[in-house]
Amino acid sequence: MFSLRGFWTRHKRKVLVAAGVCGSGYLIYKFYEAQRRRLYHMEQQLQGEREIDEIIKAQLQAHFENIQRISDTTTLPYAVHYLRSRIYEELDLSHLTEKLMQGKGQSSALPSKEKIELWEMLKVLSFTRSASSLWSVTMLSLYVRVQVNILGRHLYLDAARGSDGSPVLGESDSFSKHGQQDFLATADYLSTYGINKLITNMQSASTAVLKEKRLKDPFSMEQLHETIMEILELFMTIGEPNYWMSYLVPENATAYRQLMVMSTDGSDDSSFLMDVSKLEQLISETRAVLSSPDFGNVVEISLKKVVDILVETMSAQFGGSGSSPPSGIPLAKLLPQVAQLSLALLEEPSSNKFIQTIQSLPEVELFYTLLYANMPLEP
Repeated sequence: MFSLRGFWTRHKRKVLVAAGVCGSGYLIYKFYEAQRRRLYHMEQQLQGEREIDEIIKAQLQAHFENIQRISDTTTLPYAVHYLRSRIYEELDLSHLTEKLMQGKGQSSALPSKEKIELWEMLKVLSFTRSASSLWSVTMLSLYVRVQVNILGRHLYLDAARGSDGSPVLGESDSFSKHGQQDFLATADYLSTYGINKLITNMQSASTAVLKEKRLKDPFSMEQLHETIMEILELFMTIGEPNYWMSYLVPENATAYRQLMVMSTDGSDDSSFLMDVSKLEQLISETRAVLSSPDFGNVVEISLKKVVDILVETMSAQFGGSGSSPPSGIPLAKLLPQVAQLSLALLEEPSSNKFIQTIQSLPEVELFYTLLYANMPLEP
C-alpha cells in the first residue's frame, strides 16, 4: 500500500500527463472520425445535388426547345398571317396603279399634274408598304419569341414547384390550363391596334427620305439599301426612345382590356374573364425586355440583316450580282418591285427566309438563351 502511495507520489505528474495525452488523443480521434463522416456525407450530398442540377439543366434545355417550337409552329404563323392581311388592306396600291394604267397613252384622260401626283403617291406608298412589312415582320418575330420565352419560364417554374399538379409542359392544354391565352393573344396587338399608327409614321419617314429622289433618276441597289435604311432609322427616332413599343404590346393589362371591350362594343365578355393581375405581370416583364439595351442591339442587327437580304433579292431579279447595272434603274421602273417586296417579307414563317435568317443569327440565339435562363421571377 505504501509502495503504491509512494509510486503515485513520485509519478503523479507523469501519470496525469499520460492520461491527458491519451484522453486528448482519443478526443482528437473521435473528432477526426466525426469530421470524416461529415465530409463524406457532404460529398454525397454535393454529388446528389450535381446530379439533380444536371437533370434540371436537361429538363430546362428540353423545355426551352419545346417553347421555341411552339413559337415557330403556332403563335408566329398565325400572327404573320393576320399581319399580312392588315398591311395589304391598309396599303392597297391597286387603285393607284389602275388609275395610272387607265391614263397611259391618253393625254386627255389624266391631267399631267394629277399624273405626277399619283406617281409621287405611288413612290411614297410603295416604300411605305415594304418598309412597314420589313419592320413589322422583323419585330413581330422577335416579339413572339420574347413573349413565349417569358410565358414558358413561368410555366416551367410553376411545374417545377408542383404548385398546381400541372402535367408535363408542352402538352396541348398547358397554356389554356394556366390561363395564359390572353398573354399569347397580344401577338395580334400589332395587327389589331398598332398597325395604323405604325403606317402613318412610316409614311411620314418615307416622304421625308424620298422627297429629293426623282422618278426619272437612275437608282442603284446601293441607293435602294441606303434609302430603306434611312427610312427605318428615321422611323425609329420619330418619337421618344422606345416609343415603338406602343405598336407591339399594350401599355398595361387594364388598357388592353379596355381596348378589347371597345373593339367588340361590349358584345364579347371574354375580356372580363382575363386574369388581369397575371397579365399585368407578364406585360410588365415583356416591356422591360423590349426596352433593354440588349434587345435594342438585337433589333438593330436583325433589321440590317433583313435589308441586306432584301436588296440582294431585288438585285437578283434584275440579273445583278450584288448591285444594279452601272447606269442604275429609273426609280419609276423600280417601284413595282419595291411594292412587291412585301410579298416575300410576309410569307409564312416555315418558308420565310427573312424570319429564318433572323432566328438563326448568333446574336439572336444567344439573346433568347440568356433571356430564358435568367428571367427574374418577379417583374
